[in-house]
Amino acid sequence: MVRKAICAGTWYPKEKKEIEKYLDLKAKKEKVIASICPHAGWIYSGKVAGAVYSKIAFPDVTQPIFVLIGPNHTGLGEPASIMRTGEWEMPLGKVKIADELANAILENSQILEDDPDAHSQEHSLEVQIPFIQYFFPEAQIVPIGLSDYRLSTCQDIGEAIAIGISKEQRANSVIIVASTDMTHYESQKNAERKDKLAIDKILQFDPEGLMGVVRKENISMCGSGPIATVLYTAKKLGAKSAELILYQTSGDTTGDYSAVVGYAGLIIK
Repeated sequence: MVRKAICAGTWYPKEKKEIEKYLDLKAKKEKVIASICPHAGWIYSGKVAGAVYSKIAFPDVTQPIFVLIGPNHTGLGEPASIMRTGEWEMPLGKVKIADELANAILENSQILEDDPDAHSQEHSLEVQIPFIQYFFPEAQIVPIGLSDYRLSTCQDIGEAIAIGISKEQRANSVIIVASTDMTHYESQKNAERKDKLAIDKILQFDPEGLMGVVRKENISMCGSGPIATVLYTAKKLGAKSAELILYQTSGDTTGDYSAVVGYAGLIIK
């Protein structure tokens, strides 16, 4: 199956040269286990996501694999879905799904279902791919979408990803990406306060704490489940530290700080 791009030219640019304005081409590269990136239209969140992708290093690897985990905003399909075969057709070329790793993850999860339809109209993973293709034209992906944010679901999938990666012959060539925007449509002051509470839990590798503070403070970040999943994976894979690379809000683009959306970019090493 070939999944067609649905956001090209609107949420992100079609041309490779237009991607560069969102990147930090002088950034120091680092080997990372996972990252957290926003998924709004690039005019708002592209600088944050670009700062993260600009730091990712893959020494001596020409065909890395990105396991992409994002929220299912559309409600289509299964509440925990993986697309295990096929390609995604993007303006910079087709991206193949890493089917061996996808099947290994699916086999080790009690929750995930193979459901391409769940990904057909969802933007949260698609907007990551042009960044990936810019730096790694031969990269492959494993797309996972969630609307079931129970901790048991996040832990099941997170550990299944870790098992699948550990069995992958090229385990050191896999990066996990959680896709999320942060607080939605609150004042700059409120967004910064709430988002800091969530970011602190991420930096502490605390998925339970993250989901707890999201509930307690009514934080409207849309990808808390994908982040919790990635934290479970990263802990299983021996992650030692996390770092906030950049935090901005939509107000930094629009100049309107009365009702902003927050964007955070982090790496996990």
